[in-house]
Order: sequence, then structure tokens, then C-alpha cells
Amino acid sequence: MTEADPDRYRAPALDKGLDILELLAGVDGGLTQAEIAKRLDRSPNEFYRMLDRLVRRGYVSRLEGDRYMLTLKLFGLAQMHAPTRRLSSFATPLMRELGEKTQQANHIVVYDRGHPVVIAQQEAPGYWGISIRVGSRMGLFDTGSGHVLLAFRSPDLRAMMVAEHVGSGGPDGRMTEAFEARLEEIRQRGYEMMPSAQTPGVINLSAPIVSADGSAIGALTVPYIALINTPGAADVTTTIASLCDTARRLSDLAGAGLGADSAAD
Repeated sequence: MTEADPDRYRAPALDKGLDILELLAGVDGGLTQAEIAKRLDRSPNEFYRMLDRLVRRGYVSRLEGDRYMLTLKLFGLAQMHAPTRRLSSFATPLMRELGEKTQQANHIVVYDRGHPVVIAQQEAPGYWGISIRVGSRMGLFDTGSGHVLLAFRSPDLRAMMVAEHVGSGGPDGRMTEAFEARLEEIRQRGYEMMPSAQTPGVINLSAPIVSADGSAIGALTVPYIALINTPGAADVTTTIASLCDTARRLSDLAGAGLGADSAAD
């Protein structure tokens, strides 16, 4: 056995767990224990303990009919990876510029283990603005950020987000045909515009920060309030244009600058 031998330091149990995760990541609807064993060309008994541990640790969920499906825990861990964490630092000058152009506050939200979570916040430059505390957990169904995160995800991932949101204490999902149609409108339009469900007089404007494949890794949101006698304040149409432009620039950073930076780690 040489140093170049890839199996020099084999860890069979770890390999078995990774085999299961990689297999489940590539299928829709989950698999039974027998189906997993057949696809991996092993005995079903070999996977009982491993599946039990993966379920208990939250990486896999057990569905009706003894089917196993990947949860979003790995996705949540990926959101904690350096490129996503650094998004807030890369975004700061652009968020400040957006605030100056619009005279409005803005913030960035990412999805993390059942809830949209605020990871960066820019105060409005003037006297008035709506601030959302960094670390705040939000709803998927009653916020512009939640709508954008759902709209710019694949149907399978969207369904898992909804299930995880409900399972973590969020309100029951309303994935009706009307709501699905609304998400499609958001995708076509490129942003969400809706009255705040939390604060009267506020209009949530939210645009996606997307990866190279068009999937939302975050949402840039302006809680827009009409400002009177405020020099330089932008109207809602101008604010939407500035918001979408900033989100596109952040998407470029997320796809290029952040990726290149992480590759150098």
C-alpha cells in the first residue's frame, strides 16, 4: 500500500453514510431502505444503523411508507460556509450606496434551517427608516424576502423549505395554486412588491441575490416607506430599479468574487 493509494485511510462507516447522502441527493420522492441497498449493491441490513443515525442527526427524514429523503440540513450548513458569511461584508458598500440613492433602509436575508434570517442591515441615512435586527428570523409566507427565496428555488427544494419551516415552528404552508402562481409572477418580474404584513404603511420590496444557476442564495429587501419633505428620497418605482440593480451586482459578487475568494482559502 503506497502513500498515493486513495484507500490507505479507509473509513467504511463514513463512506457508507456519504454514499447514502449522495444517493438521496440525486432522487425525487425518497427511497426505501431496500431501494437504497439495491442501488448501492449492498445488503439492506448494512444500512439500518446508518439511516437511523442520519435521521436522528437531522440529515435524513423518514417519510410514510418507510421512505427516506434528504432534509435541508446540508443546505443550511452550506449557508454557513465562508462565501455566504462573507456576502454581508462584500455587500456593505453596495447596501450603503443603495441607502443613499433611495434614502431607505435595506437588509439581506438568507434561508437557514427553516426560516429566512437577516445577515446584514443598512440603516436609512436620514431620520426615518425601518430597521430589521441582524439575526432576526422571518416567515416564508408573509414577507417579501420569504417569497423571493421560495420563488427562485426549484420546486423540490421549495417543498423541502416549506416542510422544514413548518417543522421548525413556522406557520403552516399555504402552497395553493394561487400562491404558486404568485411565485411564478415574482420569477418573471424579478422582484416582489407587497404591503408589509407586520407594519402598516410599509411596502416590502425584495429582489434575489442569485448563484450562477439562477437559484436564490439570498434576498435583498427594502422596507419602503413614503418620505415627505426629504431631499433626495426616491419614489417606489425608482427604488425598485435601484434595488434590482444592486441585487444584480451582489449576484455577480456571489458568483465570482465570493467563489474566487473561497477557492483561495
